[in-house]
Amino acid sequence: MAPGSGGIAAASATSPATGQVATATPTTRPTVAVTVTPQPTPKATVVRTATPLPATPAPVVTPAPVVTPAPVVTPAPPASPCYVFPSSNVWNRDISGLPVASNSDAMVDAIGRASYLHPDFDAIGGGIPFNIVDSSTPTYTPTFQYASESDTGPYPIPASPRIEAGSDRHLLSLDLNQCKLWELYDAVRSGNGWTAGSGAVFDLRSNALRPEGWTSADAAGLPIFPGLVRYDEMLSGSIDHAIRFTAPDTCGYIYPARHLTAAPCSNLPPMGLRVRLKASVDISSFGPHAQIVLTTLKKYGMILADNGSPWFIGGAPDSRWNDDEMHQLQTLTGVDFEVVDTSGLTNG
Repeated sequence: MAPGSGGIAAASATSPATGQVATATPTTRPTVAVTVTPQPTPKATVVRTATPLPATPAPVVTPAPVVTPAPVVTPAPPASPCYVFPSSNVWNRDISGLPVASNSDAMVDAIGRASYLHPDFDAIGGGIPFNIVDSSTPTYTPTFQYASESDTGPYPIPASPRIEAGSDRHLLSLDLNQCKLWELYDAVRSGNGWTAGSGAVFDLRSNALRPEGWTSADAAGLPIFPGLVRYDEMLSGSIDHAIRFTAPDTCGYIYPARHLTAAPCSNLPPMGLRVRLKASVDISSFGPHAQIVLTTLKKYGMILADNGSPWFIGGAPDSRWNDDEMHQLQTLTGVDFEVVDTSGLTNG
């Protein structure tokens, strides 16, 4: 905002009055006649001129006061932009240059070498929706099935929230002003309140992980929203984070996951496994939006977050998706992927 201009009032100068000089009328001094011989010469008449009076001083012109401009009020800067975790977070790290894991073939086989890549979102409501909330949104403290591993809240939930269809019933709430994320698993309205299987709260400006061994709204103890493919990202031309995906069977967990569904083993993938599309895969024949997804899978990869169908990648439903184009992704199978060695990859 440009600063306002302070006005300065101009003084009206007053001309000084002219001093008047008074001149006395000359007075003739009388002569005295004396009879003598010869007759005396008369004395000269002396004319006295009055001393001029001093001029009346001109009035002093008082300069108009200088008007000090009002201080310019600098508007408060806008709130910091809300990014989905710092750039140093593993979700946002380029893993295209990391080495292939030594057990890559075994892990790909366990997930499904012949199984195809599947976008688990569409234009007709499939996927995991999210709700934009603010300080006016009603809040609730749900009753949790897994209370010991859940954040108590409260959780902002709109009057008619968007909830994932199906048995998982994920309910995600995002406040862009607070840059905060609330996620519930198996969210069900109960009277005037809510129940849920589990819940987690994330500060999106922080790299903090869930406590060791804790679940979240996802089985891996990870946030869901940061791994979703969203249509607004398509409009920006890139997806700059890893994508969430599922596998039929898992055991144990590795960083950044915090939770397991089965004891660690060597023949099944752990939660938190990072997989990428091989650099050699030609994606030039795919549609433009499909190419954005595939470019992301080469650069940022995908993170195993839950048990489910093989190679299902998470996204948010949006009526603008071109489902025919997204279905092109199904021409890729497990053979096109490799597991990345992320043993040295941590937040920060």
